Amino acid sequence: MKAARRLARLDRTSTTKDGRALRLGMDLAVGLGVTVFIGHWWGALAGVAVGFGVDRFLASREPADIRAARLRAIADLPIGADLLAAALRAGAPVDRAICAVAEALGGPLGERLDRVGRSLRLGADPPDAWLHMSGVDGAERLVAAALRSSASGGALGRALTRIADDLRGDRAVVTDAAAQRAGVLIVLPLGLCFLPAFVLAGLVPVVVAVLGDVL
Repeated sequence: MKAARRLARLDRTSTTKDGRALRLGMDLAVGLGVTVFIGHWWGALAGVAVGFGVDRFLASREPADIRAARLRAIADLPIGADLLAAALRAGAPVDRAICAVAEALGGPLGERLDRVGRSLRLGADPPDAWLHMSGVDGAERLVAAALRSSASGGALGRALTRIADDLRGDRAVVTDAAAQRAGVLIVLPLGLCFLPAFVLAGLVPVVVAVLGDVL
């Protein structure tokens, strides 16, 4: 069924239009400010160049609210998979189980799951219904397992439990890597501060003494 696909496309289009309108307003404001500040005819060229640069910079940046929603959805994904597996093992149909988990979770992931569950209740094809989970890192495993189950009739609960464990393992690896990078970033400024002092207090007197004996 193409209704879910069309709905997801409309949501992405409206969000993209709002972001583009805000970015265009900022580009125009910055370009106009540069032009007025220079006060010459060639200031318009500089304003266009600066406005274009600002536009490219803003286009490469992820809005703070979207980033926060994406990170929360990623964080809630393992527990969402566990809850969905528990609901399925209890005998709930897939669509009702998804809606129940969505209500329990709330937040960005809950909203996406609620769209999936409602689409399935309305008769959407599973590939179209699960499109609402696109954009969440790690959700492709859950979606792939759900699609395989819908096609073969296999049990989904056990696969979701394994996926939840894998997602937690991946998060542990990412957390350890971030902690190691933080340790390096903390030590680096200290090294930059102590290195000149070590050179001046330790190496310079030795070099001066050696040169004095030689000369």
